[in-house]
This record gives sequence, structure tokens and C-alpha cells, in this order.
Amino acid sequence: MKEVVVIGGGLGGLAAAITLQYNGFSVSVFEKNEHFGGKLMPIQLNDYYFDFGPNTITMPHVFQHVIEQTGEKADDYFQLIKLASHTRNFFPDGTSFDFSTSQQIMKAQLKMIDTKGLHNYPSFLAEIERLYHLSARYFLPRMFTSWKDYLSPSLGAAFLRVRPLETLDHFFQRYFQHKHILQAFNRYATYIGSSPYQTPATFAMIAYLELIHGVYYVKGGNSNIAKSFVRLARKLGVKLYPSTQVTKLEVKDRKINKIILNSGETVNADFIIMNADLLKAYPHLVLEKERPHFTNQKIEGYEPSISAFVILAGLKKRHQGLLHHNVFFSNNYEQEFRDLFTNKCYSTDPTIYICNSSYTDPTVAPSGDNLFILVNAPSTKNAEAHDGLEDYKELVYKKLETYGISINPHLAVEKVISPLDIEEKFGAFKGALYGISANHRMNAFLRPSNIAKDIHNLYFAGGTTHPGGGSPMVTISGLNVANHIIKTKKETK
Repeated sequence: MKEVVVIGGGLGGLAAAITLQYNGFSVSVFEKNEHFGGKLMPIQLNDYYFDFGPNTITMPHVFQHVIEQTGEKADDYFQLIKLASHTRNFFPDGTSFDFSTSQQIMKAQLKMIDTKGLHNYPSFLAEIERLYHLSARYFLPRMFTSWKDYLSPSLGAAFLRVRPLETLDHFFQRYFQHKHILQAFNRYATYIGSSPYQTPATFAMIAYLELIHGVYYVKGGNSNIAKSFVRLARKLGVKLYPSTQVTKLEVKDRKINKIILNSGETVNADFIIMNADLLKAYPHLVLEKERPHFTNQKIEGYEPSISAFVILAGLKKRHQGLLHHNVFFSNNYEQEFRDLFTNKCYSTDPTIYICNSSYTDPTVAPSGDNLFILVNAPSTKNAEAHDGLEDYKELVYKKLETYGISINPHLAVEKVISPLDIEEKFGAFKGALYGISANHRMNAFLRPSNIAKDIHNLYFAGGTTHPGGGSPMVTISGLNVANHIIKTKKETK
């Protein structure tokens, strides 16, 4: 029986482990934290439950497939709740706009403020559906090892049809004209940690996932997806080791021949899957001389995605007017992204996202709102930018006050998580939430390969690799790698 070691128990690593164990491999997963699931981390503060992330669940079929490929029923593991009007977008002038899967609701709102958008909405939906299906067919299921993989006629044609040379902001301006509507749609770039003024229009497919497929919440907390993966993995026989860190990978003859743990114990395996952030973990675990195609200089050349400044606030009251997902926009969105990526500093007028999952599921916070408050933050590349975050927290609270959301007088519990915390807790490159930003086309479409060029039995899964960041994408990366290993084993028999 072939042995597989997975380094990191995030969604990608767990998906790979389940797939491989079910297909006859012997899999061990080593996770440095106490919990499995990576950034899909549960946090309990007294009676208040929070998901660190992701708070927005799309593409539920991806998570269901991980379970159902083994003959189990996904419904026996976690229950999904579909949110109809899922996100309320608030603007400085006191107006708001709800994102909904109901075309009737969307059109009724557009009729009031954006007649161009009202007229174009059907064609907009058709176009983002086309972008999604092209991506789902040609890009998401594939393993890209080099730029040569893009030279096949069918893939090359598909690539040119997904608007790679147009920015997301320019794409949305084709269909809408009101600045508030454009701002709300442009926020989809932050789902991959990037700027809408630089990110390729291809990623408008995210709007399709939310406005057509829908946004979901997992009953009891989204981290139940990760807990379900753990439960199934154990049932299948996967060996799971929490609080166990891999400290070194020894290479001989272009293969990893020894895996060294923080306890000093050594482990051997036929295949190794690195589910940790490869930009951080690969140079830490493997000597530079053993990875000439992935040097330290090359790693430093990648632009990290945005990070996050997070406040978990459990309140003793419930605010009326908040939906499950809420966004309070800044006055100048372009300046906000210039601050994040060019000036590498916090915005003095940030856009603030709030998840209030108790709106949908009061059991997670019986006494009041459980507010997961997130502000886009610069990477930790400029360490000085992250000084004085207590003052920044108060700036966020004061801005929410202008929208009628009072925090301080009603606080029962509070916890702050900074980009520095994210870098340390999750081994995230420069504190990035989504690995590499998609601001540059090469990084958007040709991310680091899932297969190590210099080491024959090493593979990568997670947000830094193909197909990218976000919980469905990292899960797909784990499935892709596992299926490639299964195929490789069959071909070498």
C-alpha cells in the first residue's frame, strides 16, 4: 500500500486525504494547529460562536462531492441553509442595496437607481454564467505544470474567451453605471484578495456563483464542513495528527526520503502533499539548492494578496437592519486599494464587512449579535503599518457608529486578530489571506504549479497554487492533486 503524507490539514489537505484513503492509499495528515480546517477555524468566546473564515459559502457541490465520492451522503455530515437576500451593501449617503438570487428583487432595486443596470441585467447574468462554465470546464479541474499547458488549441481558445485582458472594474462598467452598484460588484475582487482595478474580468464569475447558484451557511457554523471532513477521514482510516509540525524535508536523488517532525521523529512516504502555504512552507522545509526552479528570490517576487484586520464582537443586543452578510463601503474605493497595494498601509476610510451568522442561526449566539468584523488590510511586508491597531479598532467602531451600528456600549466579548496573527497562526506568506494576489495576469492564471518541478514526489494544494484562493478552490486543488496521484499510480503499475 502506497504511503502519503499530507502537511497541513486545511480543506485542500483533508479533501486529498479522503480521496486517496478511499482509493487504497495509506494517508497521514500532520497539522501544526490544534484544529483541522485551516482558516475555516471555529472560535468560541463564552456563549458566542464565530467562524474565522470563510463566512461566505459558495459552490456547495464541491464540499458535498468530497463526501459523496466515498458513497456517503453529504446531508448526513452537514446541513446547508441557502440565503436568499444574502448581502446588504451600505453606502455613505445612507442608501443600501441588497444582493439576492431573486432577479425580481435585483431588478426592482436597479429600477430605482440604475436604469442602465436594469436594462443590462439579463445580459450580465448570461455573460457571467458563460465565464463560469468556461472556467469550470477548462481551468478548475486541470493541473497546470507550466505555461506550455496553455498552448493546447481548446484551452487557448477558452483562455481568450474569459476576458483575461480586461479588468473587473471595466467589465462591470459595461453593464452598470451607478457608482454604488459598481462599488458593490467590484468588491468581488476581494474574494481572491485583489484589486478590482487590476484583477482580470474572468473573476466576474464569482458574481454568478452568488447571484445564480446562491450563498450558503452551514447550520451550526461553517466550520462544520471541516469537522465533517475530519469525521469521514477518521472513518476511512486516515491517520490525523493535530499539534504536530513538520520541520524539515530531506531530499535525496530529487525525491523526499525523510520527513522530520517537531518531536524529532522521522516519517517516510511515497507521496508528499504540502497543504501549507507553499511560499512560506516550501523554503522553510526544503533547502534552496534542492529547488532551483523555486528560489527564494522568485518567492519574494510574488505579490501577496490582501490580509485582514478582524474583530470578533459578541454583543448583548441584536441590531435591526443587519442581514447575515453586510458591507459598509468607503467613500473612495480606488484610494482604498491604492493604500493596500501601493502605499502598503491601512485605509483611513475602510470598507467594513460584517458577518452576523446569528441572523440566520440564533443558536450560535443566543444572547445577541455575533459580529465577525473584517477590514481589508495590507500584507505584513511593511511591518510598521501594523502598529497602533488598538486605535484602528476604535476607528472602525466610530465608522460603524455613523451607520447606526453601535458596538462599545453593548460588548459582551471581544477578540482582535491582526495580519501578524494570521501569518503566525496559519503560516501565511506575508499574512496573505489568499496566497498570491491576482492583480497581475501571470499570477492570476499561472499560479505556482501543483507539482514540484525539482522533487518528483512532492505536490502542492491550497490557495497559493492552482486554481487559487477561497474555500471551494482550495478544496478543488486537493481533489486535483489526489486524482493525479491516483492516475500516476495506475500508470506505473
